[in-house]
Amino acid sequence: MIDMSEKRLIGPIIRLHPNDNIVVARIDVGIGTEVPSESFTSRSQVPAGYKIATKKILKGDPILKYNVTVGFANTDIEAGTIVHSHNTEFREFDRDYAYASEFKPTQMLPESERATFQGYVRPNGKVGTRNFIGILSTVNCSATVVNKIADWFTPERLKDFPNVDGVVAFSHDIGCGMEMSGEPMQLLRRTMAGYARHPNLAAALIVGLGCERNQLKGLMEQEDLTAGTNLHTFIMQETGGTRKTIEAGIEAVKALLPEANKAKRETVSASHLCVGLQCGGSDGFSSITANPALGAAIDILSRHGGTGILSETPEIYGVEHTLTRRAASQAIGEKLIKRIRWWKDEYSVGRDVQINGQVSPGNQIGGLANIFEKSLGSSMKGGTGPLMEVYKYAEPVTTKGFVFMDTPGFDPVSATGQIAGGANLIAFTTGRGSMFGSKPAPCIKLATNTPMYQRLTEDMDINCGEILDGTVSVQEMGQRIFELFLKTASGESSKSELLGLGDYEFVPWQIGVMS
Repeated sequence: MIDMSEKRLIGPIIRLHPNDNIVVARIDVGIGTEVPSESFTSRSQVPAGYKIATKKILKGDPILKYNVTVGFANTDIEAGTIVHSHNTEFREFDRDYAYASEFKPTQMLPESERATFQGYVRPNGKVGTRNFIGILSTVNCSATVVNKIADWFTPERLKDFPNVDGVVAFSHDIGCGMEMSGEPMQLLRRTMAGYARHPNLAAALIVGLGCERNQLKGLMEQEDLTAGTNLHTFIMQETGGTRKTIEAGIEAVKALLPEANKAKRETVSASHLCVGLQCGGSDGFSSITANPALGAAIDILSRHGGTGILSETPEIYGVEHTLTRRAASQAIGEKLIKRIRWWKDEYSVGRDVQINGQVSPGNQIGGLANIFEKSLGSSMKGGTGPLMEVYKYAEPVTTKGFVFMDTPGFDPVSATGQIAGGANLIAFTTGRGSMFGSKPAPCIKLATNTPMYQRLTEDMDINCGEILDGTVSVQEMGQRIFELFLKTASGESSKSELLGLGDYEFVPWQIGVMS
């Protein structure tokens, strides 16, 4: 487990662990700045969030952050020198997975002491945090139709249905020209089914063209979906084309609205919360403020019986051993490593992608040297509790507590998988300022630093930069985030909802060959 208990804010720098050979600049550090607590004088102009060597690091030596290796010196680095991608080498190193060796069961709160929120209880017992009607396309060829149907239902036309949060289209770019069987098609279909069944939808329509490879009949059979009162289907070639299908879809939604509007919020246990954990536009403070604070919130949620889904497989690579050690069993830990090996040995071989070392330009500018360093912070979103299960992309999440889902690091694709798996809330940390939002699961944004929060306050829900400012602790911020989970789940609008985000962020993972 990553030890975050030794973190200290001292003047212009932050020491994360006694064994580290670097510290992080809390503010911009100029050349010649003396740092008495570390007995060095800065030799570099170091932007806030970047690393500074505290002693001479010899070429080939590991660079330690939170006492975890995040790279190796590619040259001798003198004390007081900035440490970044120019003098840091990314290379593989042995990691002891020590499966389940640090497993500790979560200390659950009694049912009577668990927090509650106001949710929508569905007939199957699942609980929603929102009440949408969703319209899905089987293929890109029916994308325009589903969007036209959803667009018809303006706020003015929905004013008589105050309990309905909206009519939203979930269109995508695939569904044909792809493999007709196998994992790519199975993945698309289970993603669509996860949305069609999502507790945040009161009802759904699925619209196909008719000749696509993702045949509506095949989708319904594979995912055991049945058309009925709350699930309607249309095939454009049989309905009469574009205009007639749009008209039929509008009439179908009109008929669904009165029943959907009958849904009422009621008091339910926080154990019904399932939170997808995301980070994007990360910076050098992500592992110091927002990510560990979100992790603290997930530790609290787990004790209340809820679920946190960590994802983005390329962004745990390098620190996966800190998760396998916390696994509830060796089998669960091995499932995680099997997904990583698929990425490394099959999916991304020879490609210039994140799991092979590179991080995005924004991450680089934010102070992150490589994927090991980003993974160090990314993994913290899951908290410190036991890893209870590992899921493939968009698989239904049924296990409580901290779990992992295999997804790419691209946020819309990753969040789509989490929502398909059952996440009824998304929590998203950002240091540079991501503008992501999602439907039907609301998204809350956690800023890593105060300057960015103040610059982008319309998009950010919580300023975790207060940790850096020294006004709150990580645990106190975790409690604030948990309380925001409950408020948002009960209907309080997140910043991304107020801005109308989420209509274009349904992005299923495309893993197959196009032909």
